[in-house]
Amino acid sequence: MAVDSTLIKTCIHCGFCLPTCPTYLVWGEEMDSPRGRIVLMRESEDTGGELGAVATHIDRCLGCMACVTACPSGVRYDVLIEQMRPEVERRHRRTPADRAFRRFCFEVFTHPGRLRALVPALVAGRRLGFQRRLQPTLQQRFPRLAAMARVTPDVKLSAAWKKLPERTPARSGAARGTVGLLQGCIARVFFSRTNEATVRVLSAEGFDVVVPPAAGCCGALLMHSGAETEARERARATIAAFEGCDTVAVNAAGCGSAMKEYGRLLASDPEWAERAEAFGGKVKDVSEVLAGVEPRAPRRPVPLTVAYHDACHLAHAQGVRAEPRALLAAIPGLTVVEPKEWEICCGSAGLYNLLEPEPAAELGRRKAANLAATGAAAVVAGNPGCALQIAAHSAEAGHPLAVYHPIELLDASISGRSLP
Repeated sequence: MAVDSTLIKTCIHCGFCLPTCPTYLVWGEEMDSPRGRIVLMRESEDTGGELGAVATHIDRCLGCMACVTACPSGVRYDVLIEQMRPEVERRHRRTPADRAFRRFCFEVFTHPGRLRALVPALVAGRRLGFQRRLQPTLQQRFPRLAAMARVTPDVKLSAAWKKLPERTPARSGAARGTVGLLQGCIARVFFSRTNEATVRVLSAEGFDVVVPPAAGCCGALLMHSGAETEARERARATIAAFEGCDTVAVNAAGCGSAMKEYGRLLASDPEWAERAEAFGGKVKDVSEVLAGVEPRAPRRPVPLTVAYHDACHLAHAQGVRAEPRALLAAIPGLTVVEPKEWEICCGSAGLYNLLEPEPAAELGRRKAANLAATGAAAVVAGNPGCALQIAAHSAEAGHPLAVYHPIELLDASISGRSLP
């Protein structure tokens, strides 16, 4: 799929996107801004051939889509960057080391079983202090591995192997419909508590919850990294796994953003185009599902002050900002505060904090500082990558912050469970 030249021409180079672009804030370079990258896209379409330095500036883009929110002309930079990334993979020759690291990420992070297999080594390494002792060496010689070690969370062996029931019936009143839940890849290994809370809350609010065992990776990491062919394969498998569900609920912003775009991803596939478009219309962030119905389950107080972090692929890519806040506002005793620079990415952005560790770390430190400045006791974020990034950088700054998914606070309010 080539870059749409018609969309390129909609940019009038006004510059409203510049203050919201994380990489422009980091480097101050025109070619590392949305409008600068659009110029590069146009030039690459005109010249053809090897992309050279163009690939560097495209790789530096987080794909946070803050520019889409800020643009007064309605430029679909989200579509443009998703079209350009596969072009980079087709027309740019990466170094062997770069190719190997990207392939490692794809082969591990999109396969929960393989990720689980690493958990015993991660647990042992933390207990023996390997990560602490090796971090300086990794940072100097292998910055990408150092970044990976930095954001890897503590996880209990038992939590990594937990499995959700395939079907959980509605617990209150007549069923409102059948909701399929995507477990995610990293989420089901490192954030099983979030998935469990999601099932409990949906059930308590009157939904039959289905967790299809055939639903694996949705392809979001692949899609956002330009691995178009593999992303399409995962999209087809995901669509097939959830057929029969009235709604597909997602509690990871990056996954939800990608799944809503399956129609565009599979538009050229005559067998799947119509199914993909229909499927995208059924996908909702879990906050959208719950904010769209009257609450049934009573809420108990959760006396806590939290800072709400807008995950980019929720706030910018999906335009979901009001719904999580509405759910949190309905929890008695909970105080929600807003940090400065809500629109600026935390630096996670899928694989970005591993592939581009230096700018990602700078953005992580900036986000952690803004969140700490609110004085909140914890952070609420609707994406596992954001949770990992914020937790790591707030701890490094000496102000460790617990990070919860909104659904975890709602679960604590409904079920009376204590927050971890």
